Amino acid sequence: MGLIMAALQAGISTARDQWLEYFICPSLPPETLMVQGQKQTKGNNKGNDNIITNGSGIVVADGQCMIIVEQGRVMEICAEPGEYTYDIGAEPGIFSGKFGAGIVASVKEAWKRFKHGGDVAMDQRVYYFNTKEIMGNLFGTPTPIPFRIVDKNIGLDLDSSLRCNGTYSFYISDPMQFYQFTTGGNFSGAFTKASNNLDVQLRSEFLKALQPALGKLSTLGIRYSDLPNHTNELCDALNEALADKWAAQRGIKIGEVIINSATIPPEDHDMIKQAQRAAINRDPNMAAATMVGAQAQAMQDAAKNTSGAVNAFMGMGMAQNAGGVNAAQLFAMGQQAAAPAAPAAAAPAANTWTCACGTANTGKFCMNCGATKPAPAQGWTCSCGTVNQGKFCMECGKTKPAGAPLYRCDKCGWQPSDPANPPKFCPECGDVFDEKDVQA
Repeated sequence: MGLIMAALQAGISTARDQWLEYFICPSLPPETLMVQGQKQTKGNNKGNDNIITNGSGIVVADGQCMIIVEQGRVMEICAEPGEYTYDIGAEPGIFSGKFGAGIVASVKEAWKRFKHGGDVAMDQRVYYFNTKEIMGNLFGTPTPIPFRIVDKNIGLDLDSSLRCNGTYSFYISDPMQFYQFTTGGNFSGAFTKASNNLDVQLRSEFLKALQPALGKLSTLGIRYSDLPNHTNELCDALNEALADKWAAQRGIKIGEVIINSATIPPEDHDMIKQAQRAAINRDPNMAAATMVGAQAQAMQDAAKNTSGAVNAFMGMGMAQNAGGVNAAQLFAMGQQAAAPAAPAAAAPAANTWTCACGTANTGKFCMNCGATKPAPAQGWTCSCGTVNQGKFCMECGKTKPAGAPLYRCDKCGWQPSDPANPPKFCPECGDVFDEKDVQA
């Protein structure tokens, strides 16, 4: 047996005249999840209601999924809108639509286990499923749910309890699972969300999964007051928590969650507000503004004091003096924190020297006090090329040569780079280098 797609241009009236039997499902109400297809016949009123005649027509509308059940097993599935012809001699014609390859494999496996070698089965039924989103399902927490409140801005980590209410929607994600584990075909007429108290059971399971779902959101730092803005994350967390119970067993999934209100105990709410206000005063400017506002209010209250405004102002002054920091100091701290950092001091220019008065100079005389630039320290040049000041070479340790004269101008104090070999005249003042310029 199998389904063969009929010509799309064939109208319903033409199909009714052409096929021996005609299965069609009218528009399904929002509360209806599943109905049995009704057989419409023309010229064949003697057939069995639970036998599909070869060549019969079956129509699937938008927002519907159709299955053919033979002897209690799902043998055909079609989720693509259109008109189909039933052929008893063909392999299962599976039009799974959005439900994917998993259902295709399941139907083919059922066909392998259940085919009758061409004989007509004893019981065949057509069922239609409502694949649209089932909306308007109310929920509310009868008892508070543990909820962790994290606010990294103020360093808050609080275990509280949450009450919330709203609505949720669900949809049939796997018609085969829904038929086998939820209805089993054991119903008459239409199967609605109220049948067998299904809506009550779903609400209980939804509330049970709500606690771990909210716990997952709390670890992300989402505040309870901001939950209405994170319904997508909540839906994902609920579907994850309900994967085994709803998706795997019932063949349904959460569509959307709308939270109307979310509240915590008043004492926890007040404590969070106080912590947030206290955190504002970490800014010196905000702390100063708070102090000024409190002082202004205190002055107004003191002026209204009927027992004596003078005593009230004295008490207020004592309270101000008892504090460690006043508003002016706090404002100054705020300005200092907001001020741009001072630029780094510029590196001293090359060939500079510092006078005894503390002034940095580049010329031969101090531009502040006129003092002469001090002459470089005297020294002698070792055979290794190192200029030394002491009796031994600081590079190789050789002793200073005996009697090696070191020259320094006795007029201006200029000292040559090689004190043992001075020029004939001082380049600074022009004095001749002679024995008067020899240093011990």
